[in-house]
Amino acid sequence: MLTPRGRLLLGLGGALYVAAWAFGSQALYPVAIGFLLAVLIAALSVHAAARPMAYRRRAGSGEPVEGDDVVVDVELEPRGPLGLASVSVVERFARLGERRIPLRRDGRFLRGRYVLRSVPRGRYALDDATALVEDPFGLEQGSVPLAEQGALLVLPRIVELDLLFSESGPRADNGRRLLLRRPSGFDVHSVREYEEGESLRKVHWKSTARRGQLMVKELQDEPRDEVAILLDADARSVAGDSFDAQVRAAGSLLRTQVVRDRRAVLVVNSLRQEFVRVQTALGEWRQALETLAAVEPTGQVPLAALLVDDSGPAARAFELALVTSRLDAALVDRVVHRSLAQRRVSVVYVDAPTFAGGRPSREPGLLKLQASGVPVAVVRRGDDLGFVLGTAMRQETVRA
Repeated sequence: MLTPRGRLLLGLGGALYVAAWAFGSQALYPVAIGFLLAVLIAALSVHAAARPMAYRRRAGSGEPVEGDDVVVDVELEPRGPLGLASVSVVERFARLGERRIPLRRDGRFLRGRYVLRSVPRGRYALDDATALVEDPFGLEQGSVPLAEQGALLVLPRIVELDLLFSESGPRADNGRRLLLRRPSGFDVHSVREYEEGESLRKVHWKSTARRGQLMVKELQDEPRDEVAILLDADARSVAGDSFDAQVRAAGSLLRTQVVRDRRAVLVVNSLRQEFVRVQTALGEWRQALETLAAVEPTGQVPLAALLVDDSGPAARAFELALVTSRLDAALVDRVVHRSLAQRRVSVVYVDAPTFAGGRPSREPGLLKLQASGVPVAVVRRGDDLGFVLGTAMRQETVRA
């Protein structure tokens, strides 16, 4: 494909040739033919060089973490001679825009490098990658589609915590494993007809009323997670980068439990309703970290509705930590109800308006939670997350 310069030269060569013929000027013929030949040679050389190429890219020497500069190295291996043609690569990332990288020759390879500055957390798909081949004078340009190279995954910045804010007070166990609680429970597996001599405590009254005869519960012993970290990805309550703060808080809480060798589950209240069980600091933790890196605030279901379902992984856990920026009355009531039932629960409230330049909000639900003995941590813009989540015996003053 001719570049604007190539089209200009082609038009100029044609115009000079017509002028030479019209006015009988022999001196203009060589100039006109030279311009036209230059365009033709450029087109042929680019066409010969624009062949399939092996494409490799590498983002930095380690795993990118949010806020870091990410150095991306690009390498092409041409399948044929390039001649004097120059090559550059154009990469188009979702949400990061387009980058054009000039490549330099290094033996039989072409290499280039560029830097993405202060990249936010997220999964950035590489929508398209193309090699652009040009002649030395910029008259002709050819494009070669390159094979996909996956996505750029930028991990959340996790904070190391020794002691959690929820582990202060009379109900704390200072991070020790729950030895007096068996991490399992009996769940209703099925129902069957009542047999004479069985305890009436096993009767399933709903099935009995529906069938008109006594039915008893078949119980099945199933393992339960010790700790559930519930991340609220409500799309309606995000302001600025408040959701990134929620992700950092949830990841830091989960990491603390994993380091302590406690069985945990990450539950994300997004549109997809994701959950990842983590028992080791190896592959399962990596899966949870990738989930946190890619999650977006797409949730539509209120958090309270998720906690109503007693069969869900969040409600079934012995200990529950909620990370949210939305405290409606229904959610506060569910949390208080769980606390009064002697089931451990804590809340990390991210004050979203402060992340958009607003003043700290006065959330009455926080007062009700604290009055009910629920440990609460409030995260605002500029706060030290390690201090907010990890300081023992911390008192957060909240005004309604």
